[in-house]
Order: sequence, then C-alpha cells, then structure tokens
Amino acid sequence: MFTRFTNITNALQALGKVYTNSEMVRKILRCLSRIWMPKVTAIEEAKDLKTLPLEDILGSLMTHELSIIKKDDEEEMERKKKKIVALKSSANEEIEEDSDQEMTLITRRFKKFLASKKIFGGK
Repeated sequence: MFTRFTNITNALQALGKVYTNSEMVRKILRCLSRIWMPKVTAIEEAKDLKTLPLEDILGSLMTHELSIIKKDDEEEMERKKKKIVALKSSANEEIEEDSDQEMTLITRRFKKFLASKKIFGGK
C-alpha cells in the first residue's frame, strides 16, 4: 500500500500538486479499513499528526500488521489442534462400534451354524 501511495504522490508532484507531510499522513490513516480503526484512533490520540514523519506511520502500521498476523496464525494453529483431536476420538469410536457389531453378527451366524448341525445339543 505504501509503495502505491508513494507512486501516486510522486506522479502528482510531477504534475505540480504537492502534499505536505501532515496531509499525506492523514490520507494514509483515512484510507485504512475498519479493522485498522482502533490503531488509527490510537495514533491520532498519542501523536501529533502535524509533525509525525510518514516513515513513523509506516513503521507503526507494519508492526501492528505483524502482530495481527501472528495472532491469527496462533488461533489457526489452536483450531487445527482441536480439530485433529476431535477427529481422532470420533474415528476410534466408530471403529469400535463397527467391530462390536461385526462380532455380534459373526457370533449369531456361528450359533445358527452350530444349531443347524446339531453340534453340542444346539446350545
């Protein structure tokens, strides 16, 4: 975003439109999405926008972006861990239920076979 902004302001400067540092800082802060509004408010409250260099805004925003990405990655890792555990436990339960049902079916068929042959008195 900063590279595009710099290219646009440089092209405007070549055409004769010059922006002051405070105007550029305000334009960058205005163009940020709603997700960034808490950070924008914090910057506006804590710093004097008239004397704040453009590079400081860029550094502050990049630091905030990195912390957001790190937090999102940590949340995703925890979500994946929870899903893996849930899938393993449910898969094991299904296997146990299936094997129990198969064992019951085999036992019934074997009893019928023995009864039909009248081995062991049909019991």
